[in-house]
Amino acid sequence: MSGQARVALCAAAATLAAACAMLPLVSPATWLIQAAFLLAVQSGVGAAARRVPLARPLTVAAQALVTLLLLTLVFARAYAFAGLLPGPDAFRHLGGLLQTGTDDVSRYAIPAPLSDGIRLMLIGGVLLIGLLVDTLAVTYRSAAPAGLPLLVPYVVAAGLSGGGTDWLWFLVAAAGYLTLLLAEGRDRLARWGRVFGGAPRAPGEPSPGAVAPVRTGRRIGAVALGVALVVPAALPAMHGGLLDGARTGIGVGIGRGGTAVDPVVALRDNLNVDEDRTVLKLRTTSDDLSSLYLRIVSLDIFDGTTWKASPRPGTSVPDPLPTPPGLGSGVRSTRVTTRVVAAESYVQDWLPMPYPPSEVTVGGNWRYEPVGMLLAGVRGQTTSGVSYTVTSLAVQPTAEQLAGAPEPSKAFEREYTRVPDSLPSVVERTARQVTEGASSHYEEAVRLQDWFSLTGGFQYDTSVKVGTGTNAIANFLRDKEGFCLHFSFAMAAMARTLGIPARVAVGFLPGAQQADGSVSVGLKDAHAWPELYFEGVGWTRFEPTPSRGTVPSYTQSTTPGGTVPDPGLPSRAVGPSASAAPSATESCTARQRKLGACPSESAQIALVRDGGGPTWWLTVLLALGVLAALAIPLAPMLWRLRIRAVRLSARGRTEADAALHTLAVWQELTDTAWDFGILPDDSQTPRGAAARLVRLGRLDPVAAASVHRIADAVEQVLYAPRPRPVPGLAQEARRVLTALRASAGRGTRLRALFAPRSAVRMAWSFSARRAALTARVKAVLPVPRLRRPSGQRG
Repeated sequence: MSGQARVALCAAAATLAAACAMLPLVSPATWLIQAAFLLAVQSGVGAAARRVPLARPLTVAAQALVTLLLLTLVFARAYAFAGLLPGPDAFRHLGGLLQTGTDDVSRYAIPAPLSDGIRLMLIGGVLLIGLLVDTLAVTYRSAAPAGLPLLVPYVVAAGLSGGGTDWLWFLVAAAGYLTLLLAEGRDRLARWGRVFGGAPRAPGEPSPGAVAPVRTGRRIGAVALGVALVVPAALPAMHGGLLDGARTGIGVGIGRGGTAVDPVVALRDNLNVDEDRTVLKLRTTSDDLSSLYLRIVSLDIFDGTTWKASPRPGTSVPDPLPTPPGLGSGVRSTRVTTRVVAAESYVQDWLPMPYPPSEVTVGGNWRYEPVGMLLAGVRGQTTSGVSYTVTSLAVQPTAEQLAGAPEPSKAFEREYTRVPDSLPSVVERTARQVTEGASSHYEEAVRLQDWFSLTGGFQYDTSVKVGTGTNAIANFLRDKEGFCLHFSFAMAAMARTLGIPARVAVGFLPGAQQADGSVSVGLKDAHAWPELYFEGVGWTRFEPTPSRGTVPSYTQSTTPGGTVPDPGLPSRAVGPSASAAPSATESCTARQRKLGACPSESAQIALVRDGGGPTWWLTVLLALGVLAALAIPLAPMLWRLRIRAVRLSARGRTEADAALHTLAVWQELTDTAWDFGILPDDSQTPRGAAARLVRLGRLDPVAAASVHRIADAVEQVLYAPRPRPVPGLAQEARRVLTALRASAGRGTRLRALFAPRSAVRMAWSFSARRAALTARVKAVLPVPRLRRPSGQRG
């Protein structure tokens, strides 16, 4: 393997090693296998382009083009011409996948499901980094700057993951980078001749191993790596850096002293305080104060014992806030403005807001968490004494819209219906018994809510402990006593066992209205409730806790004696101003929903899928076969360009090397003339052959002089006792090539380029190598010759 090929291999390996840092972010990790295969193709194209050789910019352009074709083939072949060539539709599809992937990154907890959008971001990112590393380290022979793109995956993983194994991935990436530096250094030294070492060795003495520069490079790399790992651990902790404000992940406990609401530990204590201290004062334009719940956090991870919030990165607060996930245009909503003033004693990291918020005006240091649509304080920012204004949407879906909601995307459904294997089977069994006969997820949700709050015989009691262990929910279903955490945790878990995406919200009830029109929210208003997701409506509040809060109007029965709203009748929350036009969700039949043919109105949730067809690796192999078939007719041209580059770029430091270079230039000159129709004549001297080439090629005086200078150099090599090197022979040969092209017709030029006559030497070379290989095999494995019987009788 040549030195350059070794560097290219190390560059690809270093890229894959750096990409391993993103393995903990996504599950499953099959994307890395795809990325490795496509990266190998990209590196192979670069190696082939450098062997031709193409100019450096053309080599990079060829790799970039092949990278685009590979991404189109894997992710957008249904939208491309012939399944390979990207057009406007393919680019729009890839852009949509990238937008979906961006939404998924902010939506899902770590490890996120491997959706098509996330897979495109990961594989495309690895290929982009691989292209940068290959360009810097191999094409432009500068491996040191290649460490910058190799650092990107580790930085991304360190910023998103809160795990304690980040240092391991740093070691893997650093080892790949050091290997790349070592390979590039060896190749650079080899270009100066034999790599120098220590003292000369006696004949027969074994090699001492790595030579001095290699040993020194390894020692320097090891020391630098050790310093990079040890020094940060030895220095005092530093806070307030660039990434400090970006860490807005939340855990189980979100309060910090004072009277903060902890979703699991402190909520019961707040409900049992002797003095109901006011924590929030608000004024609102809402006509229905009973529905103005104030959310603090949403808990979306269920481990079998409790619910907790996913740690997610935050962004700067956008203005206005994005559209709520899943909310379609056919659902009636009203804008509500709420002015909130927090008490000085209320110290909370998260800003209580009605859901879903659309605009927030608040001073201080706040970050936006897009999945839960929450605001978190950073760099010491809390709610103590803060005044802010929230514009939110009072969403008023109908029972028909909820009952007819289509299924969400598979990735979204997997994320929010996940339950651990340790969950007792009685939880799912009870959920199916309570909802037996229900015709939709909406009807199942209403039956669960009514069972907890009305018909199941449950009692509200704040003295009951929250409970720990895998049997906590099973014990609650057996004892039927608890407070809001028990009810919300149990209903959300049971909903997930039925395939309904669910999470738990923690915050405050609307509070009590005062004589001056304001609303006072106290500690005893702390509350938890389940939120269930319906495509086209979004996250929807339910109220299973008896004697607490208000049951949403879209879950109340509109027929005498009924417990489930009649989907054929509008719910009471719908006014005359509601649109009469059916939405995409409403106009979808049950058969269409079952077949997955209903359009989704939520651009943030729906994932665009490719059509059916062969698997990606089979398609890639077929495409490579097509490319190989197309490359066969171009093989003579590519071989000829490669041979010309080798002959004219060869250099030497000794007289023998200079002689070989001169003969190679002469061979190239005669082959070039052959390509343009001037057959070689080996019977003539170099001077006679040069005169013949000038005459038949109708060369101008400048080119003719170049031909004669090359011929003179060849005669010195052949006949002079000590031939002197002649500089500039390669430039002379290129000058002759340009003159031959200028004097030839278009057909001759095309023939010389695409079907050069001298390419027959490729077949001769192959035949000679095969004969030599056959001779070596026969020498190693002699084949006995069978003799014909002589016919003599004994």
